[in-house]
Amino acid sequence: MKTTNNKISLIKVVYLYTFLITLLVVNPFSQTASYAKDKPNIVIMMTDDQGYGDIGAHGNPYLKTPNIEAIGEQGLEMTNFMTYPNCSATRAGLLTGRYPYRTGVTAVTQVDHFMRGTEITIAEVLSDNGYRTGIFGKWHLGDNHPMRPTDQGFQEALVHKGGGIGQAAGPANNTYFNPILEHNNVSKKYEGYSDDIFADAAMDFMAKKDGKPFLLYLATNLPHLPLQVPDKLAEPYRKIGLHEDNALVYGMIDSIDYNVGRVIARLKELGLEENTIVLFLSDNGPRHRRTKNDYFPGRWVANLRGTKTSVYDAGIKVPFYVQWPGKIEPQKQAKNMGTILDLFPTLLDAADVDVPKNIKIDGQSLLPLWTKGETKNLEQRDFFVQMHYGPTPFKYMHFNLRTPKYKLVSPHNFPHGIVHQPTDNILKNVVKNLELYDMENDPSERINIASKHPDIVEAMLERYENWFDEVTEERDAAGIERISLGTKAQPNVNLSRFDWGGPRVISRFDYGGARVIEDNQLGYWQVRSKKGRYNVSYDLPELTSDGIAHLKYKNVHLQKPVKKGQKKVNFTRVKLPEGEGNFHAYIKMDRLPVGPLFVDVNRIKK
Repeated sequence: MKTTNNKISLIKVVYLYTFLITLLVVNPFSQTASYAKDKPNIVIMMTDDQGYGDIGAHGNPYLKTPNIEAIGEQGLEMTNFMTYPNCSATRAGLLTGRYPYRTGVTAVTQVDHFMRGTEITIAEVLSDNGYRTGIFGKWHLGDNHPMRPTDQGFQEALVHKGGGIGQAAGPANNTYFNPILEHNNVSKKYEGYSDDIFADAAMDFMAKKDGKPFLLYLATNLPHLPLQVPDKLAEPYRKIGLHEDNALVYGMIDSIDYNVGRVIARLKELGLEENTIVLFLSDNGPRHRRTKNDYFPGRWVANLRGTKTSVYDAGIKVPFYVQWPGKIEPQKQAKNMGTILDLFPTLLDAADVDVPKNIKIDGQSLLPLWTKGETKNLEQRDFFVQMHYGPTPFKYMHFNLRTPKYKLVSPHNFPHGIVHQPTDNILKNVVKNLELYDMENDPSERINIASKHPDIVEAMLERYENWFDEVTEERDAAGIERISLGTKAQPNVNLSRFDWGGPRVISRFDYGGARVIEDNQLGYWQVRSKKGRYNVSYDLPELTSDGIAHLKYKNVHLQKPVKKGQKKVNFTRVKLPEGEGNFHAYIKMDRLPVGPLFVDVNRIKK
């Protein structure tokens, strides 16, 4: 059981005390707590960038998704289920039931995706209540202690690093085919296609016979970029003349549907289907142009406006299906608004496990809706979304407030460029041009009714302002999570460009403009260190001339010469102090320093 500064201290003590009493008094020889008996298994299957329109039953003229849809036919489909418009925020909300800003998450890379290790996840709560927990696929909330899946309640973890296979967090030239993945924090090469590998591991996890219920989080990396899929899956879509990008995406969704079918079939083979809650959803909408459907020509978006990263509904409304035989009547459909924040309290409710006390949970239990059709607690509610790039949120910029009927929108054509505090003149223009939509009668967000209902706009704007102040104050008080160096949990730390911060990182984008062609080449890592001796090595970028490699941290500043074409440089037996600070690693070949590709920081002595 992990220990943190203020993390569930009282809650976990109570859980531990209950667990020990159960072992000693009720059944001193049992490995499984009696309170876990007959609790439902939970399977969460989440895809990556699969839009609401990427389902056959949602009018897609090309796709067939029978296995995904079968979950709804055996249970319930929620047709107005809301997430966040990017990967990390949605995943933080799923695991904690809290607005992502509270947890530290603002965006998807370079400290913006770090979820604080002190957050209490559903995996931790269920693990403390007798569940076996496993994640297979995408994590995207931090690759180092204290942010890894195994630090946050998952007993079994097979994941890729960063936000996607092939990104700067993981090994160079890693692909969806025969990828290098992290199994319980150890890198290993696997044979096969990533979607199949994760599904196989998930099914093996389900089949383990230990008498415990399980939480299985199968978070495939499909159909996220890069678009890599076996030709046999893309070829049928090429033959009917679809744009190559769509052919690849739809081939990837075919793979998803196939593996969803395999997981459901395996549950049946194991005799587990009757006592298992199965959920299927996506993390956000599809990738195409923000206001025009012309990036992937012909991409079906079910007549929704926007795209991934947009606060219009194509960015945040996702497919959602759930089944629970004997508890949820088959072929039900609910139009009530559900949110990603609701799954934490809902699944704990279904497992008859108390929500942790003294923690602000923003979601509401959907169980009364699922099992009894009760909607009273969902009739009047607010769901807030804001999305930008960089670690600092700016009030009024690119947000929406969604209620069951209305939606207040502050749009932005380039949310990744919101990296500087806007001037008052810009903000006056933003709030003057807020948009309001009647989502019951205009789900495509075509008719802006803000000028007709200024009273509704003002009331919703005030609720947004109060929400923003509350969640950002909580986030600011806690600060950005730091990567731990030299801990027993992770003595060997790999630092990547994916996780660095600093002003030059933010400078990758111009506010409100086009993306800078050349990505920034230097940042630093915000760390927390244990006192001791370390070996530190850099994987170097291409060195076009001789130079000097630098290591700076607190009172330490070391230098070593490097030669043109050199691939690595090592600093041995470096004495690092206890404390917190910015870990700088860079190379100077001319006046402007550049950073390494990776830095390994390995503790060798206290």
